[in-house]
Amino acid sequence: MNILICEYATSTGMGGTFLLEGKAMLKSLAESFDADHHEIKYTTSATEIQVGTPVYCNEGNIKTILQTEAKKCDAALIIAPDDLLAGLVEEIEEYTSTMGSSPAVIRKCADKFKCGKILENKGIPAPQLVETVEELKKDTNYVVKPRYGCAAENTIITSNPSISQDMVVTEYIEGEHLSVSLVCADAPLALTINRQYIEITGRGDKTAIVYKGGITPYETPDRELIIDTAKRAAQALGCRGYTGVDIVMGDVPYVIDINPRPTTSLVGICKIIKPQIGELLIGALEENLPSTVHITGNYEFRKEDIL
Repeated sequence: MNILICEYATSTGMGGTFLLEGKAMLKSLAESFDADHHEIKYTTSATEIQVGTPVYCNEGNIKTILQTEAKKCDAALIIAPDDLLAGLVEEIEEYTSTMGSSPAVIRKCADKFKCGKILENKGIPAPQLVETVEELKKDTNYVVKPRYGCAAENTIITSNPSISQDMVVTEYIEGEHLSVSLVCADAPLALTINRQYIEITGRGDKTAIVYKGGITPYETPDRELIIDTAKRAAQALGCRGYTGVDIVMGDVPYVIDINPRPTTSLVGICKIIKPQIGELLIGALEENLPSTVHITGNYEFRKEDIL
């Protein structure tokens, strides 16, 4: 197959850890597809990965480039921030098969309030949403985060939150920070449970939650319950392709976020999984996923030195 990969940070020249993580995911995916002898093109502003053929673009022309290249390929995979992903997928879905969720599903996942409501209506454990000041309780911690956002950015813990349309307020759940990596078709396939390294910084009433890296796979006695919860959550939203479900393991697994795209955990998973991620993503397109995957070893990373 001719496969196009677009990773937004490398395609538009973003800097810092966005570029480090983006390049690592792009390289891992390209190598995976290449191992099965598929032809790879990838969009980039400057960064090259020595696998596949680069197609140069920038923030100004990325949509035009995607449309042009989508017409030449059999399938495409896009990785981008949650608030941009749906729009980029819309640019290509008319011209090629997309290895991921539909724009409508992406928008539901990206809207943390709407996503929380869907989970609540489906009976899937998730932190309780706070919609009015009257619902707030004294001496209780809450998580406040942007309604649209990713990677725990601008997320704080406070006992005195303000309520606004742009932010989501939920109860704070104490527990282990985990994620579950899935490849979703009609029936989701679980890849791994991953431990997230979360750093809580600051003092007093407002402390920040910062994602620092992780280890995959992570063994836990609650494995089956956690995986079942993640699968139910992904199905409730209608996710397809690679999906990451963030969970805090308290008295039960609470679903915190659903990411309808490859996440940084993919970099480690690609090093330890059989079949290859690329083969699984193509299998999901064709509704031909295996019942299980084989994992050998583990992989640990820190966000700042992932490369």
